[in-house]
Amino acid sequence: MSLRVKICGLNDAAGVAAAADADFAGFVFFPRSPRHVGLDQAAALAAALPARVRRVAVTVDADDTALAAIVAALAPDCVQLHGRESPARAASIRARFGCGAIKALAIADRADLDAAAAYDGAADWLLFDAKPPARDDALPGGNAVSFDWTMLAGRRFALPWFLSGGLDPGNVAAAIAASGAAAVDVSSGVESAPGRKDPARIAAFLRAARG
Repeated sequence: MSLRVKICGLNDAAGVAAAADADFAGFVFFPRSPRHVGLDQAAALAAALPARVRRVAVTVDADDTALAAIVAALAPDCVQLHGRESPARAASIRARFGCGAIKALAIADRADLDAAAAYDGAADWLLFDAKPPARDDALPGGNAVSFDWTMLAGRRFALPWFLSGGLDPGNVAAAIAASGAAAVDVSSGVESAPGRKDPARIAAFLRAARG
C-alpha cells in the first residue's frame, strides 16, 4: 500500500486547494480549536476537493445531535474521534451514521499503545497522536508535540493507523522511517500561524512524505 497523507484542520480555500493531492482532508468541529469550522463553511470547502480525497470530520466527544448535523452538512467518509470515546461509543457512531471511524489515541509511552486492541471491530483506523501537554489550555490534538516514533517500529495492529503529532515537512520522512508508518497526519506542522494553513508547507509536506 502506498503511503497515505491526511492534511487536517483545513479552514480556507487556499489550504483546501493545496490539499487536493492528499488522500484525506480533515475539518475540525471543535470550537476551542483555532481550526474550527462551521457546518456551511466546511461543506463549501469540501465541495472543492477532488472526489478521491476522503473527507474527515474531526470531533471531540460529540453527542449524537452534533454528529447528525455534521454528517448532514459534510457527508464525511470518516468521523475522527479525538476525545475519550470508548470502543462501544466508536462502534455506535460507526453503525448509526454509516461513516468510517478513526479513533485517535494519545501516546506518551509504550503502555499507551496497548489501548489500540480494544478498538478492533469498533473503528476502521487508529491515529496515534502525542499526549497533550499538561496545561489547562491544551487541545486534544494540534499541539505540535511529538512522541518517540520508534515505539511503533515492528508493532502490528489489527487496524491500519496514522502517525500524528509534531510532524512537519522537515521531519516527516524521518518519522516514517523510524515508525514504519503507512499513513501520516499533519495539522499545525503545515501552518504559518495557529489555524492558518500555508499552501507551500502543505506541498512540501506531501513531497517529503511521499519521497
